[in-house]
Amino acid sequence: MAKIPNEAFSPDSSYRDTIGTIDEEGNRKYIYPKKPSGKFYDYRKWVSYFLLIILIVNPFIKINGNQFMMFNIIERRFNIFSFPFWPQDFYLFVLFMVIGVVFVILFTVIFGRIFCGWVCPQTIFMEMVFRRIEYWIEGDRGAQIRLEKQEWNAEKIRKKTSKWAIFLLISFLIANVFLAYIIGSDDLFQMIKDGPGNHARTLMALLIFTGVFYFIFSWFREQVCIIACPYGRLQGVLLDKKSINVAYDFVRGEKEVGRAKFNKQEDRAAAGKGDCIDCKQCVNVCPTGIDIRNGVQLECINCTACIDECDTIMEGVGLPKGLIRYASEDEIEKKIKFKFTARMKGYSAVLIILTGILIGLLFLRNDVEASILRLPGQLFQHKGDNISNIYTFKIINKTNNNFNDIHFKLVGIKGTLKVVGKQDFKVPQLGMNGGTLFIEINKNLLESDKTKLIIDVYNGNEKIETGTTSFLSPRSFD
Repeated sequence: MAKIPNEAFSPDSSYRDTIGTIDEEGNRKYIYPKKPSGKFYDYRKWVSYFLLIILIVNPFIKINGNQFMMFNIIERRFNIFSFPFWPQDFYLFVLFMVIGVVFVILFTVIFGRIFCGWVCPQTIFMEMVFRRIEYWIEGDRGAQIRLEKQEWNAEKIRKKTSKWAIFLLISFLIANVFLAYIIGSDDLFQMIKDGPGNHARTLMALLIFTGVFYFIFSWFREQVCIIACPYGRLQGVLLDKKSINVAYDFVRGEKEVGRAKFNKQEDRAAAGKGDCIDCKQCVNVCPTGIDIRNGVQLECINCTACIDECDTIMEGVGLPKGLIRYASEDEIEKKIKFKFTARMKGYSAVLIILTGILIGLLFLRNDVEASILRLPGQLFQHKGDNISNIYTFKIINKTNNNFNDIHFKLVGIKGTLKVVGKQDFKVPQLGMNGGTLFIEINKNLLESDKTKLIIDVYNGNEKIETGTTSFLSPRSFD
């Protein structure tokens, strides 16, 4: 294999010092990508629409009365796949997040930044919603550039105003969906029913979310992926020469002489010229404005637009497709096929172990939690031959059933248990309640100064939970 001269592969290395959205003077350079088309773009559209449907309907789906997905940070309540998580279950929620991070890391090690191009909500909304509306109103790349340069006449005002109005409307709808994830869909519908005037704080949050989404998708755009998102920088320590990426085949594209414009009268192979005809269409179609021929870059979101565009050009000039494709650097340079490396196996093992632990913890998780704790600062009281302790208790109901007849029973020891001030103790669905109780036990039944008590919690005749606590008594009864 002939050695690829550096000057042929990367004649302009300025991309190492700047990003594609900043000009030489440090000002913002707006990207006007060409409208993509091709096999991968069609696949991405179907995947994106499917994920959009899931994203939009998730907070409005209920299973067993629980919202399918909810992240109520205000009340510290979370629903994941309809499983409710309370502050007491926070370790499970954290484990869910850790598994998600490990999965993304594993996916990145194997497939590069494919998550960004195919799954990330930012990319899906930007490329499959807002960008497509922009193409519909303003036209393709060339038309958008001409529109931007022309004076503010009736045509430009009409197109820009229409685009901004639709962007604002969609941002408002996205903000409502986002709010449904935060406060719950029931509360969102109640706010709509009551009118925004009766929920000033929620309305303010909704308007702030709308403004943030509008700012991101109408102005900040690809800068989110390049500047704000930490994942682009994380991939730098995760990728290696064995990771599969959207990659330019520099061996085939450059050959001995390098890339050159297409001349149908010329035998490129005999001249030693690469298959890259330097049409720059891969650059024009890129939504982050990079040149994929410069190699792996943090701005690349693996959206495959350059693959489709290059395949179209190659087909047009009669050269084989796949000059830009999903491939590892080892596959391009050394013709080494993909292998499941030790690092990939290690991440996979960690992911399987964590998933197994999570499944086990979910099966062991109770729908009802009862905590019975001795009142701080209180010891015990003598009541004739009995010793009395005072406790506070809290019952958390994670089910969608109301508990209307809560009572307690001592297990394994004879004694009296009395709830203070509440004869008909209730706990609402997905709620909690607590109070104070006294326990009296005859001193002759106590074998030590600290006795472990087991207390069953009943709703009517049904035992719903078992709690434990300690009972203090004097060291000696002489």
